[in-house]
Amino acid sequence: MNKKQISKVLNSGAFYLLVVLIFIYLAFPFYWAINSSLKSEAQLQMTPATLVPEHPVDNSFSPTLQNYKAVFRNKKFARGLLNSAVVAISTTTLALLIGSFAAFALGKLRFRGKSASLYLILAMTMFPQVAVLTGLYAVIRTLGVSAIPGMILSYMLFTLPFTVWVMTAFFRSLPISLLQSAQVDGATPFQSFYLILLPLTAPALVTTGLLAFIAAWNEYLFALTFTSIEPTARTVPVVIALFTGEIAHQEPFGEIMAAAVIVTIPLILLVFVFQKKIVAGLTAGAVKG
Repeated sequence: MNKKQISKVLNSGAFYLLVVLIFIYLAFPFYWAINSSLKSEAQLQMTPATLVPEHPVDNSFSPTLQNYKAVFRNKKFARGLLNSAVVAISTTTLALLIGSFAAFALGKLRFRGKSASLYLILAMTMFPQVAVLTGLYAVIRTLGVSAIPGMILSYMLFTLPFTVWVMTAFFRSLPISLLQSAQVDGATPFQSFYLILLPLTAPALVTTGLLAFIAAWNEYLFALTFTSIEPTARTVPVVIALFTGEIAHQEPFGEIMAAAVIVTIPLILLVFVFQKKIVAGLTAGAVKG
C-alpha cells in the first residue's frame, strides 16, 4: 500500500476506535447498574468488584433477581411510578399544546415585539432551577396547590421555553406558500395551523415531546421539595433516593440499581419506538425550506 492508502486506513481505524471508546464510556454506567442489580448483598461487598455476578465462594456466574422482587413488592415504588407517569405525561402534553401555539405565532405570524419575545423565552432557560425554587415553592404553598399539580406547573418553567424555541425553528422552515394557499382557500389562521402546518411538524413534536418527558420523568429537586409535606405524591426519583434497607444503617444499593434499571426501560422503549421521528425531527429544521 502507498502512503495515501496507509493514511486512509489509519484514519478509518482511529475513527472507529474513537466510536468504540465513546460507546463504552456511555454504555458502561448502564451496564454497571444492571450488573449491580443482579447481585446479592454478599456479592456487592466482594473486593475487588466483579464485572459479572459471581458466587462469593466458587466464583461461578450466579445472578439473582431478589433485588427486582424487592422493588416490585415496594408499594411506595409502584406509587412513585404512577405519580411520575401522571406528572411527566401531563407536563409533556401541556408543553406541546401551549408551545406549538406559541411557536406558530412566533414562526409564521407578524407582530410587534416578536424578536424580543424569542430572546425572552431563551433567557428563561438560562436560570438554574435552584434560583427559582424557593420563590416558586412559596407561591405554590400560598395558592394552596397540591403537590402533583404544583410539580406539573413548575416543570413547565423549563420544558415550555425549550419547546417553544425548538418548535419555532420548525415552523419557520415550513414554506410560507402553504399558509398563503390555505388563506386563499378561506382557511382561518387557526385552521391553517392545526389542519396543515401542525401535521407537518410531527417529527418536531415527537422530538421535543420526548425531551420534555425525559426532563419531567427524571426531575428530582422540585419533586423532593414539593412532596416534602405530601409523601404520597412522591415521584419515582425521590422514592429511589429515599430507599431504606431491611437492616438498620444498610444502604440497599442493589435495590436502588434495580429500580434505576426499571425506571430507565420506559425511556429506552420510547426512543426505540420513535427513533425515526426523532432523527427526522433533529434534522428537519436544520435546512431552510
